[in-house]
Amino acid sequence: MGLFSSSTKQVPPIQEVPQHVAVIMDGNGRWAKKRFLPRVAGHQRGLESVRALVKACVRLDIKYLTLFAFSSENWRRPPDEVTFLMGLFLEALDREVRKLHEANVILKLIGDRSPFNQALQQKMLEAEQQTAANTGLTLTIAVNYGGRWDVVHAVNQLLADKGHVAEINEADLAPYLSMPYAPEPDLFIRTGGETRISNFLLWQLAYTELYFTPTLWPDFDDAAFEAALASYHQRERRFGRTSEQLTTDSGPSK
Repeated sequence: MGLFSSSTKQVPPIQEVPQHVAVIMDGNGRWAKKRFLPRVAGHQRGLESVRALVKACVRLDIKYLTLFAFSSENWRRPPDEVTFLMGLFLEALDREVRKLHEANVILKLIGDRSPFNQALQQKMLEAEQQTAANTGLTLTIAVNYGGRWDVVHAVNQLLADKGHVAEINEADLAPYLSMPYAPEPDLFIRTGGETRISNFLLWQLAYTELYFTPTLWPDFDDAAFEAALASYHQRERRFGRTSEQLTTDSGPSK
């Protein structure tokens, strides 16, 4: 996969179906609480929504799906919930990677892996290696990820490679960011009713269409995804241009 250009430098291709969808999967705990269940039950049910969304993206020929599974701030949650989430993630890697591989899905994992134990780090590496040669949907899972960490880490990696530099630009930094293999997201979805980006893909979301829904993540089904896509279809993606320019340059705009 080549390195994609920045939307602040070049206007990306605009398509009816988004090429890249990014999601904050919020509301698992509240879904469980409404049903008088422990919070962990919401996380278990949320995994079913992940499976359904992956299948929908494959069916709709969406090329990239990025999911925010665990942020660098989520370590602040109750210790028993963090422990459960780590266990659920390890279990999902064991159980789901074979299915993803059979579906021709490429799995990538972004974020700081250093706090995870060696067993989990090894599972993450093996999962990526197993699916690396596939050619279908690229599914990226962000674990222990933060948008500010991404930029700072990229700068540090660049400096480690090149030593002292007087000045850097976007093109210099881009290869060191977490997702140089993917175009910037066309559509961002956050479930659960909150209207924040919460330190997710801060660099990459520069020109992404934002969609917020009160639907809790375990209830986010095909119909909810279709509603998000319908909202995206109604957006006018100008990238700094005027509406008149879009009509003149390429006919009716999207």
